[in-house]
Amino acid sequence: MSLAKSNRPEVESLDALARRVGNGTRLSVGGHHFARLPIALLREIAARGVSGLNYFAWAGGLPLELLLEAGAISSIDICFSSLDIFGLAPRFREAAETRGLPIVDWPALSMIQGLRAAQQNLPFMPVQLPAGSTMAERCPALRFHRDERTGRLIGLVEAQTIDTLLLHASRADANGNVEIHGARALDLALAGAARQVLVTVEEIVPSGTLQRNGRQTILTRNLVTAIAEVPGGAYPTSCLPHYATDYIRIREILEGQHGPLAESLQRPPDRPSPVLRKAARVPDAAVISAPFRSTAPAGDATIDEVMAVRIAHMLDNESFASAGAVSPLGNVAYRLAKATHAPRLLISTFSCGHVDVAAGTMTLSLLEAMDAGSAVAHCGGDDTYSTFYQAGLVTHEIIGAAQIDARGRTNNLELSKPSGGLLRLPGQGGMSDVANMHKNYVVYVPRHSPATLVKTVAVVSSGRGLIFAEERQRAGYQPGDVWLVTNLCVFRYDERAGQLVVVETMPGVTRDAVIAETGFTVLFAEDCREMEVPDAATLGTLRDVIDPLGLRRLEFVGARERGALLDEILARDAEGTRRIVEAMA
Repeated sequence: MSLAKSNRPEVESLDALARRVGNGTRLSVGGHHFARLPIALLREIAARGVSGLNYFAWAGGLPLELLLEAGAISSIDICFSSLDIFGLAPRFREAAETRGLPIVDWPALSMIQGLRAAQQNLPFMPVQLPAGSTMAERCPALRFHRDERTGRLIGLVEAQTIDTLLLHASRADANGNVEIHGARALDLALAGAARQVLVTVEEIVPSGTLQRNGRQTILTRNLVTAIAEVPGGAYPTSCLPHYATDYIRIREILEGQHGPLAESLQRPPDRPSPVLRKAARVPDAAVISAPFRSTAPAGDATIDEVMAVRIAHMLDNESFASAGAVSPLGNVAYRLAKATHAPRLLISTFSCGHVDVAAGTMTLSLLEAMDAGSAVAHCGGDDTYSTFYQAGLVTHEIIGAAQIDARGRTNNLELSKPSGGLLRLPGQGGMSDVANMHKNYVVYVPRHSPATLVKTVAVVSSGRGLIFAEERQRAGYQPGDVWLVTNLCVFRYDERAGQLVVVETMPGVTRDAVIAETGFTVLFAEDCREMEVPDAATLGTLRDVIDPLGLRRLEFVGARERGALLDEILARDAEGTRRIVEAMA
């Protein structure tokens, strides 16, 4: 591929950087969710009226929403698109539900390997197939290959070259080397596969400075095309160690309080506050529960607490638990286990970008800095796949599902509305791959109903294709179980029955209630029992230490209640963050 790179990247204005993006470009965006998104550069590109872009990235989210609003996108290649705790992405949903744009949903590993093929100047790369799902068939760049020597069926994914990568990072030096602080998402693979890499940074520092900065990732200057110094260029998303994510500001923007996205992103405050700047540098040990006083009642456990405790009890000191893209309940359960009975539990967060983090207190504004500070290692989505996921080292990743059937197959892509229309969901992210790679495939459903637990899912976005111990060992994976945890009961896949079987009912839930709310024939294990109520000590740790803001509750309330709960959580998060920052002064 022809490269627009040199040993000395150009230092330009933000406007000049934006002018390098032309019509019809295959465009990718670095960063991750609400971290290090090149917001200022995206805003400039959208304002220029660029059109015909192919958006190619693991996640859509805020960048894709901004470009869709501007009419800049003609096609989409993604694994996942949501607005995190703020819910579904409306412009992406509209494009998908009206079939207004071509959309390709990629298995995450296939996208990574396609980028690696381009990075390594190869026509294709081999990839483990997401057996048990239909995602491989939905990806035109992926074809099947039977290895003549072993007889193993694998995938071959075509090289995926990016025309332009947009990236925001903490610093660059005068020679053009770029520093990434903390989790690096797919930035390195994207940069290697891109013809031009356009970077905005918080500051440009003298040559030699980056070498003195401790843990970091360096994108070397020969991979970078041009750089612009744009302080606050990722705001209102984060850029550690300069500022944390402004969740209140993001909520205002997404609600359209100041008009369209692009207009809202230009309105004051267009820079992070002093509190958010200090929050990005808070030591992980300073994030204690006291500033985030729990509002949970002192009485009996609620169903969100029961489910969190039950999932936590699936983990022990030999577990390796990975927190996915949008899963507050799973993240809370992991931290609860590590804070109570499994202190040697290995937890990785930020889609495995922060490896082996401390238990800590779940917050919004401080969580990224806390995990980045306590993590033993900082990784990217590409190297965590090959190092941990593909190697079969991860034992648990707790995943939410919109729909699941009797065989444990999930659908997080699309549903049919009662009216006959289509409801587009965020996508499967990496679920189709990890359903087989992780030792235990654990799915949760906060609201058990015949609409969520169905006889057969319409679209199999993920499913365990390798069930039996022998076939899993042959594939290099650990034997394990398929679990489903709902607000009514716990299922485990039974190999003899060929379906999920109830092994526990939630406290006070009858078998008849489970049967009435399930869309497939319910089988109960011979030793099925009622789950024990969580003890007071565990509940106290959950409520007062791990999740005093009650982030887990966001997955258990309806749409009408969710807004008020989110406002409460945001306000308490902001107040607790302010108290911690002031205590450090």
